[in-house]
Amino acid sequence: MAEKNQQGSGKITLDRKILVSIINLAAKEISGVESVTNSARPWIKKVFNRYDDGVEIKFEKNGALTVDVYLNVYIGYSVPDVAYRVQENIRNSLATMVALKPLKINIHVINVDCDTEVQNA
Repeated sequence: MAEKNQQGSGKITLDRKILVSIINLAAKEISGVESVTNSARPWIKKVFNRYDDGVEIKFEKNGALTVDVYLNVYIGYSVPDVAYRVQENIRNSLATMVALKPLKINIHVINVDCDTEVQNA
């Protein structure tokens, strides 16, 4: 669970599933992203973390957030450009929705989808 202290009294507690869904939606908003996938994850992690959908988040001991996202990208799009735009969209979404600033956002492009012809590349 992520916890954040407010300026006033009290604190905000977020479930990991909420952060994963925000990150997942932010990644899928970018044109060129075919899907967020967990196909590269070891099978043992897939069994115990079924809800992650290709997003892995880690909180370091100092409270810093590290995000790993596994993507499939459409053919015809620049992979570095798509990865950069996904990083920026995740950073902006986390900052505006839950006021978190991740330390690292790692984008892992697992596959380039060659089966689907993209018209707007």
